[in-house]
Amino acid sequence: MAGLPTILVVDDEVRSQETLRRTLEEEFEVLTASSAAEAEEYLERDWVQAILCDQRMPNMTGVEFLQRVRSRWPDVVRMIISGYTDPEDIIACINEAGIYQYITKPWTPEGLVLTVRGAVQLHQLQRENQALSLELRMAAPVLQREVDHKRHRLKEHYGFERLVRSADSPLEDVCRLAHKVAGYNISILLTGESGTGKELLARAIHYSSPRAEKPFVVQNCGALPDQLLESELFGYKKGAFTGAYEDRTGLFEQANGGTIFLDEIGDISPAFQVKLLRALQEGEIRPLGSPRTRRVDVRVLSATNRDLEEEVRAGRFREDLYYRLAAFTLRLPALRERRMDIPVIARRLLEDIKRTFGKPVAGFTDEALECMCSYHWPGNVRELHNEIQRMLALGEGERLGADLLSPRVLRAAPPDYEPDMNLITRVDGTLKDRIELLEGRILKETLIRHRWNKSRAADELGLSRVGLRSKLQRYNLDKKQRE
Repeated sequence: MAGLPTILVVDDEVRSQETLRRTLEEEFEVLTASSAAEAEEYLERDWVQAILCDQRMPNMTGVEFLQRVRSRWPDVVRMIISGYTDPEDIIACINEAGIYQYITKPWTPEGLVLTVRGAVQLHQLQRENQALSLELRMAAPVLQREVDHKRHRLKEHYGFERLVRSADSPLEDVCRLAHKVAGYNISILLTGESGTGKELLARAIHYSSPRAEKPFVVQNCGALPDQLLESELFGYKKGAFTGAYEDRTGLFEQANGGTIFLDEIGDISPAFQVKLLRALQEGEIRPLGSPRTRRVDVRVLSATNRDLEEEVRAGRFREDLYYRLAAFTLRLPALRERRMDIPVIARRLLEDIKRTFGKPVAGFTDEALECMCSYHWPGNVRELHNEIQRMLALGEGERLGADLLSPRVLRAAPPDYEPDMNLITRVDGTLKDRIELLEGRILKETLIRHRWNKSRAADELGLSRVGLRSKLQRYNLDKKQRE
């Protein structure tokens, strides 16, 4: 019997005791007592999981005894056997003694074993729950420190410092304004070209706000059909449409108490603009297929690379929705408007990409940074990131040189323009001055690509060594050395 769950049978009739013992002893260790006093002696010295007590006993009823057990040994699961079948009596007994199961006579062996088995499982669950509660109480200070540490890490990782910039950058003023309004529950519209860091700024605003401990969720609204966008934002009920096999919680509800960032908000259709406006006005969303609305408390940050004021004037974007979204507007400058930031951003990106690639390098040559600062970066930071990936993948030396740059970056001209036409038309001066400037750029680009090997550069340009040397002296390139 060792190791079996222990059941205490309390009954003043010996025949009933033996019947209950034979029924239960294959699966449980059975102790028997003829009175409440004897039963309490067992409870004092033995570990009992459950009590099975007859209602009719001398000196006190089964319910009265189980009430005593409840106060002194609350972990023991209590069951009673009785011939009473009146529902009110049964309910009264259960409530008075906190009884797990009221078993009416006559009982069946199979039913009794199942009932006692359930009582033992309940006892085990209660013990496990108590142990877990104790562990949680003991671990609570440690867990809280871990949570606080993670929150601090998130705020550090997604803070305004994440938007890399120099001290005199135009982005510094944008971040200063964003930090001021972050603490207020107002909608903010972020504008600027793609790749300027609008999502990074939105995260910094969220993690600098009182909502920082609540969720931050992101939805790109560009080019999504209305029904798909509605289901993503508002959720849906099972059966709302073909393929809706289960309920789904929308992003607005997931972000409840926190912030939702709607990217490319200028691309949503006029029909969906109406639904979004209603949700923002009422603070309620209606999942697809649901007859009821749900209240949500969400701060909305949105972003677009379109001119929404022009879209409003053209009738393509609702004016009332625009003012709901743009309680405060921040414009992120393009990378070409903050060239002083390019070396700082490039070095930070290189550190991140080095860890991803597992390829250590010391950094960039000054010549490479000079070329990067001359390029206008139509794809902004995203394009710069891709360019540095390319350089690191191709590079073999200690530093990444200008010869690893793409031709369009090396020429410092947009990829869809011929470099000579672009340069000539945008530089003031005589025709001779413009052509000389273009010639100097071509010479420099060619030398960089050939790593300042003058023989190869002269061959490509169809010049003699003497002719190339003369031109290099003319454009002050003769002393330029590849770093």
